[in-house]
Amino acid sequence: MEKKISSGKLTKSNINNKGYNKYLKMEGEVLIKVDYEKYYADAKWDGLKTFITNTKLSSDKVIENYAHLWFIERAFRMNKTDLRIRPIYHRLRNRIEAHICISFTAYSILLELERILKDCKSRISLKHAAELTKRMYQINIMLPSSGKTKQYLLNMDKEQKELYAIILKNS
Repeated sequence: MEKKISSGKLTKSNINNKGYNKYLKMEGEVLIKVDYEKYYADAKWDGLKTFITNTKLSSDKVIENYAHLWFIERAFRMNKTDLRIRPIYHRLRNRIEAHICISFTAYSILLELERILKDCKSRISLKHAAELTKRMYQINIMLPSSGKTKQYLLNMDKEQKELYAIILKNS
């Protein structure tokens, strides 16, 4: 930061895109320098985390619950990106609820698959498992003589076979 200031190469985009802009002081029309007083005052708080809450929980419980925040954030991220729960184009309440119910069910299945893959010590990630299943095909044939239906899986590669075996074993 100091090098950019002294070289005159500090631009508006640098200031807007970096977290250190609050330590910069504008003097005159173009003079920019580091506000070390503010910088050192903030440095006193480095490494400390504070919590403000309106809950009746004890401070230990608040901290314990905060430690699980990553799981909630991960759930939202999985629903938004992996499962694409949004956007919801429904207007009727029952359709919105059905959409969310289906999304929650898909999320639950995803978590269960993750647990199974971990228990089986598989190297297949959730994302890769989803990609593998997109290329897995089955043919259903009804035999005219007996009227029974037979199912045949089409050729699968090694990873698809591993995933299929894991799912069969745990279903």
